[in-house]
Amino acid sequence: MAHRPKRTFRQRAADSSDSDGAEESPAEPGAPRELPVPGSAEEEPPSGGGRAQVAGLPHRVRGPRGRGRVWASSRRATKAAPRADEGSESRTLDVSTDEEDKIHHSSEISRNEETSEESQEDEKQDTWEQQQMRKAVKIIEERDIDLSCGNGSSKVKKFDTSISFPPVNLEIIKKQLNTRLTLLQETHRSHLREYEKYVQDVKSSKSTIQNLESSSNQALNCKFYKSMKIYVENLIDCLNEKIINIQEIESSMHALLLKQAMTFMKRRQDELKHESTYLQQLSRKDETSTSGNFSVDEKTQWILEEIESRRTKRRQARVLSGNCNHQEGTSSDDELPSAEMIDFQKSQGDILQKQKKVFEEVQDDFCNIQNILLKFQQWREKFPDSYYEAFISLCIPKLLNPLIRVQLIDWNPLKLESTGLKEMPWFKSVEEFMDSSVEDSKKESSSDKKVLSAIINKTIIPRLTDFVEFLWDPLSTSQTTSLITHCRVILEEHSTCENEVSKSRQDLLKSIVSRMKKAVEDDVFIPLYPKSAVENKTSPHSKFQERQFWSGLKLFRNILLWNGLLTDDTLQELGLGKLLNRYLIIALLNATPGPDVVKKCNQVAACLPEKWFENSAMRTSIPQLENFIQFLLQSAHKLSRSEFRDEVEEIILILVKIKALNQAESFIGEHHLDHLKSLIKED
Repeated sequence: MAHRPKRTFRQRAADSSDSDGAEESPAEPGAPRELPVPGSAEEEPPSGGGRAQVAGLPHRVRGPRGRGRVWASSRRATKAAPRADEGSESRTLDVSTDEEDKIHHSSEISRNEETSEESQEDEKQDTWEQQQMRKAVKIIEERDIDLSCGNGSSKVKKFDTSISFPPVNLEIIKKQLNTRLTLLQETHRSHLREYEKYVQDVKSSKSTIQNLESSSNQALNCKFYKSMKIYVENLIDCLNEKIINIQEIESSMHALLLKQAMTFMKRRQDELKHESTYLQQLSRKDETSTSGNFSVDEKTQWILEEIESRRTKRRQARVLSGNCNHQEGTSSDDELPSAEMIDFQKSQGDILQKQKKVFEEVQDDFCNIQNILLKFQQWREKFPDSYYEAFISLCIPKLLNPLIRVQLIDWNPLKLESTGLKEMPWFKSVEEFMDSSVEDSKKESSSDKKVLSAIINKTIIPRLTDFVEFLWDPLSTSQTTSLITHCRVILEEHSTCENEVSKSRQDLLKSIVSRMKKAVEDDVFIPLYPKSAVENKTSPHSKFQERQFWSGLKLFRNILLWNGLLTDDTLQELGLGKLLNRYLIIALLNATPGPDVVKKCNQVAACLPEKWFENSAMRTSIPQLENFIQFLLQSAHKLSRSEFRDEVEEIILILVKIKALNQAESFIGEHHLDHLKSLIKED
């Protein structure tokens, strides 16, 4: 057993004392030595968890001033010692501790006894230090094992030597290694395949990037498509914002025109009612008494005066214009009082001012139809495939709809001076757009040629239908003529672009027929008076009857003006069946045969469409004219026995014109009018 130098140990212990021991004076010669305590501050424990364990070892004894701390340290050492070693070493530690206590106690009583026993105590001290060092090293090693194994498992499993393992030979080990090697090789091959794929993808991406960078056209193409996308989105946003304002202006204009049309219609019906009532009362008065005053209520009197005042003004206007062949009753009677006309013009001007402000702040590229179509024309010229694949021709009519409607707010197809559709800016722009598409020979049958037809179908015809249903007066020749002019342009243009009949066109034609039927039922009134009341051509009854006949004949003419737009069956049923046979012929039968009757018959025949009689093989006229033919023959019989023989020849000419040749020959032969046979042969 190695003995360490006595004074060196003490000096080290004294040097490493803490603050409590620092106040003690250096040991004097002959003084009792302090016992060394393992685990002092100078002795460094092993790295790791051993540092905490060493700290738990008892500190050295410092004398009476540090007795409490020494005791506390001894208790900590006493508690730690059994965990390290539970054998004889524990007992030795306890004995050493007791001895240490006795030594301290004896040193307090007599320092002389400590000197005598110094050599024996040194041996015991050395033995005790060695035991404590062994315990400390063992505790530190176990602590390191616990900490190293604590990362993987919360418990340290001790190896049980009693467990037996199966026998292991080289073949088993080799087999397991080969299996493991196979799995690793497969994994490696899988990683190689993924790596090769990624390498190929990288190469492909680099190649694509190089192609895009080297191809300026593709970059420009992408830029063009992006700009078109942004442009169309902005255009749609603009139109969506403006459409509500457009609808409000349209409604205001429609309401203004409707109010004016209803004013004319109601005035005509009221005036007809009051004038007819007045003449009936006048007839009853003439029948009952030839003397006495005939009173008229103030309202009727005022209406009659208004009617006569407007007629006088129209006569004066016709005289100034040189129109002397006008027949009373054929005027439209659509004059407004000056005050009402001023109000109408002011309201119309306010609406048109709102129309001009709709796109006032909008750029031309978003409100000018020509500029918009140029955008799409550029697309069609640069990238025709994508243009046609996107079905742009179906989108253009919808995009242009609000812009065209703005231009149509001031358009009135019932006025002769209204602008024709083909003269409108939007019509010309669309035609130019369609004509430019013909240059693409591969798209000869492209749907761009149907753009105009689609616009007419979805925008123009519905607006025209509204005019027909609510504003058109079939009794007005000027309105009917203007409406027919626009309808011919629209329907003929529409039919050249589409073979099938569209629903909007059918709705328009149905509206025209329905409106004329209503006019026949509501506005045609030809009264029948006794011959005594109408013999005098200047009598109020005769004048009223004449005006109503010519008014009915005017409607008859206006109906037949639709020849070519409406079917022959529709016109014959409406014009001949409902109007000529029910009203006009009855009025003619009630009239006295003479030049006036022949003149009226000539006017009726002049209204009939010539294409109805174009067949040279016809010897008999159409069935709906049978009543008219019989009336002509009756009138010819009566006139042949009177002084009006020249009128008979005119009647024969009417029969020849309407292809009633068999009836004309029979009449000529029956009355021996051989000089009139040449009229039939010439035909």
